Amino acid sequence: MTDAIERSAHPLRSTEPGGSLRDLNALGRMVGDAEVVGLGEATHGSRDFFRMKHRVLRYLVEEKGFRAFSLELPWSSGVRVDEYVLYGKGDLDRIAREEFQGSYRIWNNADYLNLIEWMRSYNRHHPADPVRFAGNDMGYAGPELYRRVTDHVARTHPHLRSRVTALYDGLAPTTDAAAHLERYLELPLAEREKRAERTRKVLELLRKQPPAPGASRREHLRAVQHARAIHQMAEGYAYDITDEAQVTQMMRYRDRVMAENTAWWHRHTGDRILLSAHNTHVSYDAFDPRYPKTQGAFLRDTLGGDYVSIGFTFHSGAFKAFGTDDDVIRTYRVGAAQPGSNEHTLDRARQRDYILDVRTAPHSLRTWLATPRPTWNIGAGWPDPTEYRIALGEAHDVLIHLNQVEATTYLGNP
Repeated sequence: MTDAIERSAHPLRSTEPGGSLRDLNALGRMVGDAEVVGLGEATHGSRDFFRMKHRVLRYLVEEKGFRAFSLELPWSSGVRVDEYVLYGKGDLDRIAREEFQGSYRIWNNADYLNLIEWMRSYNRHHPADPVRFAGNDMGYAGPELYRRVTDHVARTHPHLRSRVTALYDGLAPTTDAAAHLERYLELPLAEREKRAERTRKVLELLRKQPPAPGASRREHLRAVQHARAIHQMAEGYAYDITDEAQVTQMMRYRDRVMAENTAWWHRHTGDRILLSAHNTHVSYDAFDPRYPKTQGAFLRDTLGGDYVSIGFTFHSGAFKAFGTDDDVIRTYRVGAAQPGSNEHTLDRARQRDYILDVRTAPHSLRTWLATPRPTWNIGAGWPDPTEYRIALGEAHDVLIHLNQVEATTYLGNP
């Protein structure tokens, strides 16, 4: 099997974002004409995955015409980051402190902020053809999102102003994001269901309205999407979080929402998108029973061959993660992948770091990749007692294998 891997592997020069991108031409051929590329990560806290994403983003923007970066981050947080990369509005460190909170606080790291700063720099030099930032997740809806919807209604559909204001009354966050989410989930289920019904009514009201005279269709569609994002959060938290089956359905809903928001962005902007999330979310195969259908599977349903999934594997190294007992972010390290695992075999190739197109690999290698084996699949929390058995060829179109990874530099509160 090692020979087959070596014949198919395209060596990577580096994971560092700067410098030559020539070694990514092979990845460009694998991406082809895809409109959305899902780029995963095998941990949520390793610098090498984030830096490689930065490097791939540079390549796709400069060589393939991609114009959006979408992250596993709430839609409302993405709006603030997008205005920063477009116009320099606000202070990035402050935006990160205020928006990257709760389960999203792992994104407040030096590597992701460097990626966002690169986007801002690119846009300063290309103001007529900018790169955009989109959050696609449902975990939080910030107060500015409510303001944007109500301001739009007041300006373009004043007859609905009092109705929308009443439906949204008391829903917008008045504390920081982490505290708001904690308190929201402490609300009785019946109250969370009522809130979801209220946000649904606002969304339905706006969807029924034609663009107002003097207002662009794009402005109207954007306001409707803001209202949809508010409802997505309320609907997502209207599941019974004390019921394991309901939590699983909530996770399915979350992946569907992330896919729908990504597809919305592509449909209404025409941007080709680099989509960043955990391997679990960009994959086709629901190898984790907690996620019965993944964002990648939903996007394949919507986009077909215009979606390409790229997964990361690694042999050993370190990462930041929440302690599963205390929710404190710290550095963890895992040793070499064990015999019988996917990574143990992948790492035997002479190439230290490489890209592998699983679709065009030799038949023997594709057969090997179609078999589930133990694989590092490290999420937000650690330690995780689950052994994940993944058929990499069923999960992704392309693999990026790294021999060693190190933890990112976390910038937020532990």
